Amino acid sequence: MHRGQSLEEAIRDEAARLGFVACGFARADAADAAGIDLKRWLEAGHHGTMGWMEERAHHRVSPLALWPDAKSAIALAMSYAPASDPLALAEHPELGRISVYAQGGDYHKTVKKALKALARFIVDAAPSELKVFVDTAPVMEKPLAQVAGIGWQGKHTNLVSREHGSWLFLGVILTSLELEPDPPADHGQHCGSCTRCLDACPTHAFVGPHRIDARRCISYLTIEHDGPIPRELRATMGNRIYGCDDCLAVCPWNRFADAAAANRAFLPRAELATPRVADLLALDDASFREMFAGSPIKRIGVKRMIRNCLIAAGNSGDTSLVASVERHLSDPDSVIAEAAEWALAQLVYSSAEMQVA
Repeated sequence: MHRGQSLEEAIRDEAARLGFVACGFARADAADAAGIDLKRWLEAGHHGTMGWMEERAHHRVSPLALWPDAKSAIALAMSYAPASDPLALAEHPELGRISVYAQGGDYHKTVKKALKALARFIVDAAPSELKVFVDTAPVMEKPLAQVAGIGWQGKHTNLVSREHGSWLFLGVILTSLELEPDPPADHGQHCGSCTRCLDACPTHAFVGPHRIDARRCISYLTIEHDGPIPRELRATMGNRIYGCDDCLAVCPWNRFADAAAANRAFLPRAELATPRVADLLALDDASFREMFAGSPIKRIGVKRMIRNCLIAAGNSGDTSLVASVERHLSDPDSVIAEAAEWALAQLVYSSAEMQVA
């Protein structure tokens, strides 16, 4: 901390040194109104089978519900802006599409490590109590980031930054310090009449601007949902096997996102950028764990990945995948076996159509 420098300025400088592209300050209770929206979302059942959101809702409604002594919130963002077009693999059904954020190292570890380092810096500069949060904790990072001025929640519900677009991982530090708040970002002014993100959704998961029904969202279906994929949504999933980038990728603000600003820990691994569906369908538990070591994908387990890849195979029209699909017909997991039956039926139908043509 330099002589004459305020604590807020020192924190921003250190955050930048640690790899964060944005840092903002807000009162800990500044985003409490978001708790009302959360309750409505949960009451509508839009969270699907994510019971953990309902179980910890009493903590999520406000940081003060989680930690009553918190005075300020420090919102931080780390870029994972891609260097290539996230939608490019749509024309390659033999390959599985993995969301940009999951093609590199596990962001939980990278962001949390940087947050802890920043926390140590803050305590050294101004002895205080604080807590750090990354994604898995019951803290609503996006509303806090908005009131801290580092971006606004777009119509796709994700944070959008003027400088860095939508490709951002968020973290929060709650502290007992009284820090000078930044001006909040306007909730909707910068999106104007644009609806590209809403129109791009393959499964029509948006029930309106800023409102998403997770039960129709491909990210939810491929990552959080552990049952069968609803039949009426399978064809719309294409070759997306882990997450979906469509609503982010079409946002005009991403033209300002600079891949050079992305943390190198999130650079795509070759085997995750363009994985072959056939290779993924051949994975067992051990090879799955080896392939996805150090990746956020590892937590979904091999069974969910196989289910997702069977849907992709069924959508591919690639009859060379028949043998890869057939090996899963006798899987003891009924979800896997049913997905294999569906995929095989799609491939046989596709083959019959080609012969008629």
